[in-house]
Order: sequence, then structure tokens, then C-alpha cells
Amino acid sequence: MQGIQSISPGAYAAQDADTRPILIDVREPWEFNIAHVERSQLKPLGQIHDWAKALEKEAAYVIICHHGGRSMMACQFLWQAGIKKVANLDGGIDAWSMSVDPKIPRY
Repeated sequence: MQGIQSISPGAYAAQDADTRPILIDVREPWEFNIAHVERSQLKPLGQIHDWAKALEKEAAYVIICHHGGRSMMACQFLWQAGIKKVANLDGGIDAWSMSVDPKIPRY
């Protein structure tokens, strides 16, 4: 979709932790409990109509899920809701575990 960027796990991890975009995890709580990126915010995709209203339209966000499909759907929804600084984390938590932090379990 036009305007929606993607970012690799390595590129996101390389950014300064205090200034990089907010990482939103759109998986279910049970998935988040198995594996998640430190400082990510759990906001399940099924509740996006509720939590999207509270996001700052000018803030920057990176969306993560298991492999990248649900996070892309979330990015599209947020883009259409007027949040233009949104990017999909390529490969999701699975790619993060393989390329950034192998201590994070894969499932």
C-alpha cells in the first residue's frame, strides 16, 4: 500500500532505543507471553478499533506480529486512519529472533 514503509529487524534494532519509533505488537496475549521484544507495547489486532483512537497521529510507529501479515493489516488500518508514520517490521518476531536476539523463543 502506498506510503507504508517496512523496516528490517536489524535496522530497527540499530536505532537508538530512546528515539526509535514506538514498537506495537499486534499479536495475541498468549503469543506475546511466549516471545516479545523488550519495550514493545501489546495491542492485539482484534482490538485495533479501540486502541488506534488513542495513538498520536504525528508519532512514529513500527508494527510487529509473528511473521508480518497481521502487522501489515494493522499498518494499512492505521494509515487509513491518518497515522502516516507507520512501518511494518519485516518478518515479525520470528525474524527478530533469528537476526537480532536468538534468546527470544521461536514458535
